[in-house]
Amino acid sequence: SESKESVNNETYGVNQTVNPLKRNEEVAKVEVTVLALVLFLALAGNLCVLVAIHTTKHSQSRMYYFMKHLSIADLVVAVFQVLPQLIWDITFRFYGPDILCRLVKYLQTVGMFASTYMLVLMSIDRCMAICQPLRSLHKKKDRCYVICSWALSLLFSIPQVYIFSLREVGSGVYDCWGDFVQPWGAKAYITWMSLTIYIIPVTILSVCYGLISFKIWQNFKRKTKRDQCITLTPKASKGSALARVSSVKLISKAKITTVKMTFVIVLAYIMCWTPFFSVQMWSAWDPEAPREAMPFIISMLLASLNSCCNPWIYMFFAGHLFHDLKQNLLCCSALYLKSSQCRCDPEQDSRKSNSSTYVIKSASSQRSITQTSVT
Repeated sequence: SESKESVNNETYGVNQTVNPLKRNEEVAKVEVTVLALVLFLALAGNLCVLVAIHTTKHSQSRMYYFMKHLSIADLVVAVFQVLPQLIWDITFRFYGPDILCRLVKYLQTVGMFASTYMLVLMSIDRCMAICQPLRSLHKKKDRCYVICSWALSLLFSIPQVYIFSLREVGSGVYDCWGDFVQPWGAKAYITWMSLTIYIIPVTILSVCYGLISFKIWQNFKRKTKRDQCITLTPKASKGSALARVSSVKLISKAKITTVKMTFVIVLAYIMCWTPFFSVQMWSAWDPEAPREAMPFIISMLLASLNSCCNPWIYMFFAGHLFHDLKQNLLCCSALYLKSSQCRCDPEQDSRKSNSSTYVIKSASSQRSITQTSVT
């Protein structure tokens, strides 16, 4: 039997009951509308993130570095996954040569792999920063790991080129479809994609945040004991002891804030992709699984939302990043409209955002401690 791939379309499993020559036009209109909205939000949000990171005074921060590449990966998803799917849903058929069919299928999965692996890198980095701060990664190693992630994404997507091609699905009707070896080809393909994009990464993410939670719990117990010790120290030495404990607490809050942001990104990733891969694995391995198109369409649309939700998470946890972007845009607008020199005081903007990373709620008097504590 023939099957249409659905990692980025409606289904990449075997769906023998769906007529490849017909579709529900009302459902297609809803799908086109949702994909168009997702595309707009993903492009606008991630481009704003990249511009904000480029213009900030603290662009050399490790977390900003990973945020930048995650935003680039989400842009790849938007341009090479959501946009082709949107066009495909509008035209219903793939209109293009065979080489374009294979290229589109290849690039669709590159973005998925890259976005997932950048998120894994961010989580591992936060785990190292919390659990082993003295062994935290250096900039050169960060670049090496990011390059390896992109290389793996390009490598793991190669099977797409051989599986999918422009094929005849009806009398004189051609479409970009997959050709799987029977009877195990489709099962192997779906299982491979699920393992490399979802199951293994989610396992690593779970381990990372399990270790982070345990370390934070240990630190909390130690701080509680120190607070109890301080209450018993003489007044003469209580001032220095309080200062030391306050400094330790501030460092933990700075790092925990970045952990919270990364955790919310991971949670959004799991919420968006779990229904999709659950439906795909169910349809591949259970012969009695439902074959209607609607569950596949809904899960695919929910998965597409992941590419546009990350910028809003950045905005919530790093509001100062977009505040600085707004100030720079206002300054440039004033320069353009008034044709006069508009003085933007970087020091004043940096004072408005209290830290070099995401400790946006820290007091300005503690800024120097925060900037040295967050990696």
